[in-house]
Amino acid sequence: MPNIIVTSRSGEQITLEAQVGRSVMEIIRDASVDEPFALCGGACSCATCHVYVDPTFVDRMPAMGEDESDLLDSSDDRQANSRLSCQILFDGALDGLVVEIAPEG
Repeated sequence: MPNIIVTSRSGEQITLEAQVGRSVMEIIRDASVDEPFALCGGACSCATCHVYVDPTFVDRMPAMGEDESDLLDSSDDRQANSRLSCQILFDGALDGLVVEIAPEG
Protein backbone atom coordinates (compact mmCIF):
# COMPACT_ATOMS: atom_id res chain seq x y z
CA MET A 1 0.00 0.00 0.00
CA PRO A 2 1.26 3.52 -0.73
CA ASN A 3 2.28 5.73 2.17
CA ILE A 4 3.10 9.23 3.30
CA ILE A 5 5.64 10.27 5.91
CA VAL A 6 4.45 12.98 8.28
CA THR A 7 6.47 14.97 10.79
CA SER A 8 4.20 16.14 13.62
CA ARG A 9 4.46 19.50 15.35
CA SER A 10 6.39 17.77 18.16
CA GLY A 11 8.94 16.46 15.65
CA GLU A 12 7.80 12.83 15.61
CA GLN A 13 8.04 11.20 12.18
CA ILE A 14 5.15 8.85 11.37
CA THR A 15 4.56 6.68 8.30
CA LEU A 16 0.88 6.44 7.36
CA GLU A 17 -0.84 4.19 4.86
CA ALA A 18 -2.39 6.34 2.16
CA GLN A 19 -5.40 5.59 0.00
CA VAL A 20 -5.50 6.94 -3.53
CA GLY A 21 -8.36 9.40 -3.97
CA ARG A 22 -8.31 10.76 -0.40
CA SER A 23 -6.85 14.12 0.51
CA VAL A 24 -3.60 14.23 2.44
CA MET A 25 -5.54 16.09 5.15
CA GLU A 26 -7.98 13.19 5.54
CA ILE A 27 -5.13 10.71 5.82
CA ILE A 28 -3.37 12.75 8.52
CA ARG A 29 -6.57 13.67 10.39
CA ASP A 30 -7.88 10.11 10.49
CA ALA A 31 -4.56 8.98 11.99
CA SER A 32 -4.95 11.62 14.77
CA VAL A 33 -1.41 12.88 14.24
CA ASP A 34 -1.83 16.42 15.63
CA GLU A 35 -4.65 18.36 17.22
CA PRO A 36 -6.10 20.75 16.32
CA PHE A 37 -5.85 19.78 12.68
CA ALA A 38 -8.31 20.31 9.84
CA LEU A 39 -10.91 22.15 11.87
CA CYS A 40 -13.00 23.03 8.82
CA GLY A 41 -13.06 19.41 7.66
CA GLY A 42 -11.41 20.11 4.34
CA ALA A 43 -13.46 23.07 3.13
CA CYS A 44 -10.36 25.21 2.46
CA SER A 45 -11.51 27.81 4.97
CA CYS A 46 -9.30 27.58 8.07
CA ALA A 47 -5.66 26.70 7.13
CA THR A 48 -5.24 24.42 10.18
CA CYS A 49 -4.08 21.67 7.80
CA HIS A 50 -1.08 23.73 6.66
CA VAL A 51 1.90 21.52 5.82
CA TYR A 52 5.37 21.92 4.36
CA VAL A 53 5.88 19.61 1.39
CA ASP A 54 9.31 18.08 0.86
CA PRO A 55 10.83 19.91 -2.14
CA THR A 56 11.23 16.68 -4.12
CA PHE A 57 7.41 16.37 -4.25
CA VAL A 58 6.44 19.99 -4.95
CA ASP A 59 6.42 19.55 -8.73
CA ARG A 60 4.17 16.47 -8.44
CA MET A 61 1.43 18.51 -6.76
CA PRO A 62 -1.57 20.02 -8.50
CA ALA A 63 -1.33 23.77 -8.96
CA MET A 64 -2.32 25.87 -5.96
CA GLY A 65 -5.67 27.60 -6.27
CA GLU A 66 -6.37 31.22 -5.39
CA ASP A 67 -8.37 30.37 -2.24
CA GLU A 68 -5.58 28.17 -0.92
CA SER A 69 -2.97 30.84 -1.62
CA ASP A 70 -5.08 33.52 0.09
CA LEU A 71 -5.45 31.38 3.23
CA LEU A 72 -1.73 30.64 3.32
CA ASP A 73 -1.02 34.38 2.96
CA SER A 74 -2.70 34.84 6.35
CA SER A 75 -0.12 32.56 7.99
CA ASP A 76 3.04 33.94 9.56
CA ASP A 77 4.60 30.53 8.86
CA ARG A 78 4.11 30.38 5.09
CA GLN A 79 7.09 29.07 3.14
CA ALA A 80 7.72 28.44 -0.55
CA ASN A 81 6.72 24.78 -0.05
CA SER A 82 3.59 25.49 2.01
CA ARG A 83 0.33 23.82 1.04
CA LEU A 84 -3.04 23.12 2.62
CA SER A 85 -3.20 19.35 2.87
CA CYS A 86 -6.96 19.42 2.20
CA GLN A 87 -6.13 20.59 -1.31
CA ILE A 88 -3.71 17.75 -2.10
CA LEU A 89 -5.50 14.72 -3.51
CA PHE A 90 -3.32 11.67 -2.96
CA ASP A 91 -2.48 9.67 -6.08
CA GLY A 92 0.14 7.10 -7.06
CA ALA A 93 2.66 9.78 -8.05
CA LEU A 94 2.71 10.91 -4.41
CA ASP A 95 3.65 7.52 -2.92
CA GLY A 96 6.28 8.22 -0.25
CA LEU A 97 5.19 11.86 0.09
CA VAL A 98 7.00 13.64 2.93
CA VAL A 99 5.25 16.50 4.74
CA GLU A 100 5.75 18.39 7.97
CA ILE A 101 2.78 19.87 9.81
CA ALA A 102 3.27 23.63 10.12
CA PRO A 103 3.24 25.29 13.55
CA GLU A 104 -0.18 25.99 15.01
CA GLY A 105 -1.34 29.54 14.62
